[in-house]
Amino acid sequence: MGGTRPHPKSGSPSVPRLTGEASHKEGGTFMSARDRILGKLRQTQKPFSDVQPIRERRHMIPQRDLSPQEQMQLFREEAEAVGCFVYQLDQNAAFEQIMELIGDDQSVLSWEASEIPFEGLHGMLGSLGVKVAGHNNGDVRVGITGVNAALAATGSIVVESGTGRFRNSSLLPDVHIALLRAEQILPDLETWQQIQKDAGYPAFTEASNTTVITGPSKTADIAHQLVKGAHGPREVHVLILD
Repeated sequence: MGGTRPHPKSGSPSVPRLTGEASHKEGGTFMSARDRILGKLRQTQKPFSDVQPIRERRHMIPQRDLSPQEQMQLFREEAEAVGCFVYQLDQNAAFEQIMELIGDDQSVLSWEASEIPFEGLHGMLGSLGVKVAGHNNGDVRVGITGVNAALAATGSIVVESGTGRFRNSSLLPDVHIALLRAEQILPDLETWQQIQKDAGYPAFTEASNTTVITGPSKTADIAHQLVKGAHGPREVHVLILD
């Protein structure tokens, strides 16, 4: 049959079809909307062109002028705020605390004795029937390490793996016991980075792995439900040795 095909809705206005970007005739040539916008952007002055470059390194966390005792207290407060247990103990009290955490277990994972700031610890453990297991043993509940630094501003500990400093000791067990001396506490991460820079970055050139640990392992990936111990220890106990 001849004739024209009626509009599907009688009386409704005809709607033009867009086959490409809207165009506009300017100066005798057609320009797309995209071309016009980009052209205007190119013609504008660059923003903040008069801002001078920063000459001095600025700490992301403001540097605090704290005494060693105040710095240790700040570390303790920040570490506890992210879920760590922090103790300041002499060596005898520290050993009692370690044994309380070990409980009835007969083995632990540990760094080598020379890498831990607690002389004679392995011998003391052995005298009570607690042995140091092989560093790849995933069935051991407690791991004991030293630290390479502690960061007061965030309550973090820095752990560098390498010879005698087994990464699994702070990763596999449910309970991580970290031993440190007060003089190892630094103001913040940037201070540690500057020390590394001045020394030629040994944490990156000599260590097999460097980890900044801030609290126990935790995740809320599934249904926003917080789960501890998913990717590492569910408890971190920091013992500051007098």
